[in-house]
Amino acid sequence: MKLKRDFFVKNTLLVAKNLLGKIIVRKFNNQLIKGKIVETEAYIGPWDLASHARFSKQSEKEKLKILDKLYPKIKNKIENWNLFKKRVLSLEIKITERNIAEFLTGGHIYIYLIYGKYFQLNITTYKEGYPECVLLRALEPITKSKIIPNGPGKLCQYLKLDKSFLFEDLTSSKRIWIEDSKIPYKVVCAKRIGIDYAKGDKLLPWRFYIKDNKFVSKQ
Repeated sequence: MKLKRDFFVKNTLLVAKNLLGKIIVRKFNNQLIKGKIVETEAYIGPWDLASHARFSKQSEKEKLKILDKLYPKIKNKIENWNLFKKRVLSLEIKITERNIAEFLTGGHIYIYLIYGKYFQLNITTYKEGYPECVLLRALEPITKSKIIPNGPGKLCQYLKLDKSFLFEDLTSSKRIWIEDSKIPYKVVCAKRIGIDYAKGDKLLPWRFYIKDNKFVSKQ
């Protein structure tokens, strides 16, 4: 069964844990690519210094310019545009054409490129207007592939994802979704990876993975 909106709009840390063991499905060339989610990381802006929506200065004029430019792309993703805009403008953060995806209601895709070559797949969480998301770090492959998705970049390669998935709604998409799974497992909590810039927040135990799973990027 596909996960519905109510799964994603809960507390971000809870969603990050609950995504473990779930099956992500990508439809590509009329075939299904599947993987079990075995590692996640939570990001809760704007207070989380590791978040792309962390506290930063930007004028209201600059924010409005970006929001107006993006309106045609995201208007159908927003329940109440005026409230959404008011919420975004009220936060002391810097928005971009990329990170605005974090503000969408839970269940949307926030995907971006790092080092000019690796995509990172994030899923928005909690309520509309709150920049919170979960990074999918690793999958246990179900579909046979030469690519082992034991890291966020290889995960996107395995699923054949690109920037066209930005703003995609996992609850209604015909090319990517997440299915429920009831297989039991033990969860390990650890600090997140590769965020030395986040000062004290780099020590937060907001990385979650399935214990003893060999596809986890770092035990």
